[in-house]
Amino acid sequence: MQPISYARHQFPPEIIPHTVRLYLRFTSSYRDVEELQAKRGLGVSYRTIRRWVLKFGPAYARNLRQLRPCPTDTWHLDEMVVSIQGKRMYLWRAVDSVGEILAILVQPKRDKAAALRLMRKLLKKQGMAPNVLVADKLPSYGAAKRELGLSACHEQGLCKNNGTDNSHQVVRRRERKMQSFKSPGSAQRFLSIHSAVYNTFNLQRHLISRRTLRFVRAEAAVQWQTRRLRLELDLPEAFSAPSKFP
Repeated sequence: MQPISYARHQFPPEIIPHTVRLYLRFTSSYRDVEELQAKRGLGVSYRTIRRWVLKFGPAYARNLRQLRPCPTDTWHLDEMVVSIQGKRMYLWRAVDSVGEILAILVQPKRDKAAALRLMRKLLKKQGMAPNVLVADKLPSYGAAKRELGLSACHEQGLCKNNGTDNSHQVVRRRERKMQSFKSPGSAQRFLSIHSAVYNTFNLQRHLISRRTLRFVRAEAAVQWQTRRLRLELDLPEAFSAPSKFP
């Protein structure tokens, strides 16, 4: 984990992560977060919040990813259409069998080259190859898999990939709140940060009990609060990452 410095900032270190988390965790605009903090007596402007998100967001996401457990060996791949500056773009996403977002990639085309970029990014980030790849009937996935020489079982079908299709709803809500993405670069940057925070607090509520839900929520909060202090305080391994449930 890389340490994060808050030197030469007017607000104390406890305020900045909390403010960034409000923006990334919930479907809120910069002005919404400004109003929420104003009710707590904090006079921080939405411009300052935006600078905090751009400066500290990538570092928070990087540290959070290092604390995440290994993904499952079943990866779901899918793409969705987004409109950026009036142009049709494709948002390629990969999630595992429990809804963990593994990679996200904004591309101008829906072809073999884009599928190759997504799979190469996946293999590089995860450091492992999947046993099962689940995708729709787009031929680009099969062509990219053959070129990379993956031995994973390739399952195709619209119904089999419903989990990935449902995961697009989170992106759609943020897209509407932000009044569409302003550029492919800003979309890629924001969604990469957002996915790390989403993974930390995403819970399969229908699969766990209320008692387990309280435990996992508390564990996720500890992970967020201690992401920059874990190495210094040598916290127990039990608090290193939220548990994953089938």
